[in-house]
Amino acid sequence: MSEEKEFIAPEISTQNGEVIWEAPSNIALVKYWGKYGTQLPCNPSISFTLSACKTTTKVLYSPRTKMDSPYSFDFLFEGKPAPSFHPKIASFLTKITPFCPYVKTHHFSIQSQNSFPHSSGIASSAASMAALALCLLSIERQARPTIDSASFFKKASFLARLGSGSAARSVEGPVVSWGASSTIAGTSLLFGTRMRENLHPVFHDYQDTILIIDKGQKQVSSTLGHQLMEKHPYADVRFKQAEDHFGQLYTVMHSGDLDAFVPLVEKEALTLHALMMASDPYFILMQPNTLAVIQKVWAFRAETKIPLCFTLDAGANVHLLFPKSDAQKVKAFIQEELIHYCQNNHYIEDQVGNGPKKL
Repeated sequence: MSEEKEFIAPEISTQNGEVIWEAPSNIALVKYWGKYGTQLPCNPSISFTLSACKTTTKVLYSPRTKMDSPYSFDFLFEGKPAPSFHPKIASFLTKITPFCPYVKTHHFSIQSQNSFPHSSGIASSAASMAALALCLLSIERQARPTIDSASFFKKASFLARLGSGSAARSVEGPVVSWGASSTIAGTSLLFGTRMRENLHPVFHDYQDTILIIDKGQKQVSSTLGHQLMEKHPYADVRFKQAEDHFGQLYTVMHSGDLDAFVPLVEKEALTLHALMMASDPYFILMQPNTLAVIQKVWAFRAETKIPLCFTLDAGANVHLLFPKSDAQKVKAFIQEELIHYCQNNHYIEDQVGNGPKKL
């Protein structure tokens, strides 16, 4: 794509140094499911940036003395060597080298940790790749201080996307879209776009409580799930539906119409899992307790008229979304009715956040 040319940096020279960023996870409201090319989405998506669920990454960097490999790095996760992460990091560095040639000329010692348990079922790739992209781009910015803030976060989103598609939405907050759409000016397949104006106040501190139904590794990876959309019998209908939902939800984000927000978000979650069940091969990631929680949420909403709704990622765990003004009643409901559906009674309280932070 010709648009990628703006992200190509010149060779830079630096001394030894370190940089630290924390970046949040995000929860998609309109789901991205299906991709093509180099991490390009088949439909636009939109997400809440979270606040408490985040990855903190430190990168120590130094010029390389030997150029006997395309890149050089070591990696610690939670203070311990984690070789299982190396292939993903190596793939990421390879993809970004054309845009960040200093990757070839520096050694990186990468140290990463999550604010949430790695096995808790929160998708950590978005947060981790966003944090790493921000660190690497900060190294570039130290040598090129004329990079303005807008350009910095735009390129950070572009780079993060190459590591994990949804990471494109973790570079800013509180609401970020990704994918080209006529609904929002400036949207792109290549990077996320923050909703900068007129976000309704109810969404500024919207709550997200994540019920950990199953901490186990998924039977089918998200990467494979995306690939199965290539020949999915309902792919074209789905991509049109997502485009329609995207436009409707963007309007809701301005109006604060929760009566419209709730069914849109839940329909998106259920559509995602319906696509999995109709794939070839087909698979089911929801667990019996996932369905039990959904039924409980519907009954609670019908009885109380509180606009509590759920969404799901590509897994069994349930995100409960609700206005902060209803937090006390919803938390009581979780304690009384839902906690026993969680593995080891485990759930995480979070809310919409404003994006990454340099430490």
